[in-house]
Amino acid sequence: MLWLIPGALLLSLCSSEAIWQDWLQQPVSPCSLAQLRLPERLHFCGESVPLELPEVREAIEREVLLLLQQPGQLVLYQKRAGRYFPLFERLLREAGMPRDLCYVAIAESALLPTAQSPKQAVGLWQFIQQTARMMGLQVDEFVDERRHPERSTEAAVRYLQQGYRLFGSWTLAVAGYNMGHENLLAQLRAQGVSSFYDAFLNEETTRYVYRIIAIKHVLEHAAAYGVNVPPEDWYRLPQVRLVRWAEAIPDLATWARQQGVRYKDVRLLNPWILQSRLPAPPEGKAYEIALPE
Repeated sequence: MLWLIPGALLLSLCSSEAIWQDWLQQPVSPCSLAQLRLPERLHFCGESVPLELPEVREAIEREVLLLLQQPGQLVLYQKRAGRYFPLFERLLREAGMPRDLCYVAIAESALLPTAQSPKQAVGLWQFIQQTARMMGLQVDEFVDERRHPERSTEAAVRYLQQGYRLFGSWTLAVAGYNMGHENLLAQLRAQGVSSFYDAFLNEETTRYVYRIIAIKHVLEHAAAYGVNVPPEDWYRLPQVRLVRWAEAIPDLATWARQQGVRYKDVRLLNPWILQSRLPAPPEGKAYEIALPE
C-alpha cells in the first residue's frame, strides 16, 4: 500500500539534507508527487551530479517522476536485480569499477537477457552486432552471446573501461556507451568541454544518462517511494551444472533427453542458443551449456 506524506513535511522537503533523510523514512504516494523534491546532493559512480544547474535538476526530476508512474516496473527492476546484480557486482568489483554501473543494464534492457531494440541491439547490455563482435562476442545464426548474461557483462565491462580510459569520467563513459565513444569525443572537442553536464548532446543520450541516475536514486530509496521489495521475493539465478560439449549437436531436443532434462530447460537456461541445433564449435573450443542441477 502507498501512503500519503504529511503536508507539513512535504512543504519543507528541500530545506535541508536532514529533512530529506527524515522524509526517506516515509513512503510516498502518487498523490504527493507534485510536492516531491530531490535531495540537495546526488552522486553517480562517485561523481557529483550538479543539481545546482536548473536544467540538470529539471531533467532528473522528469525521469524520477516518470519512473514513479510505473510502480509495477520498479518492482520488476528490483526482483530482476536480485537475479543479475550479484553477477554484475562481481565482475565490476574484479575490474575495480563502481557498482553504480549495474544500473546501466536496467536502463538498457530492464534486465531481460532476450531484449531486442528496434535498432537490433540485443541482450542485457544491448549490443549491436558490430560492437558485440568488436568486444569478442560470438554472434551468428546459431549462437548470440549478447544473450549470454556473463559473457555479455564481461564485454560491457570492457567497453565501459575503454570509455573511462578515454574520458576520465564514468558519467561520460556511460554517455559514450549510448552514443559511441568516437561520436562523443567529437562532440566534446567541437564544443570545447570535458564534462557531460557542460555538453549539449542528442536527446536520447542526454535522457539516457539522467534516467540511469534516476533509476539508481529511486531504487536505492525504494522504501521511501513505496515500492520496496523484500529480498526474499527477489528473483534468483537457478542452480545449474555446466556441460562442456565440443561436438555438433544436430538435435537439441534429443540431446536434452540424453542429458536427462527437458528441451525447454536447455533453451531457458541458455538464451544464447538461437536454434534447435548447434554446429561444432571452433577447433579447440567447447560450448558450455547450463543444465538444471
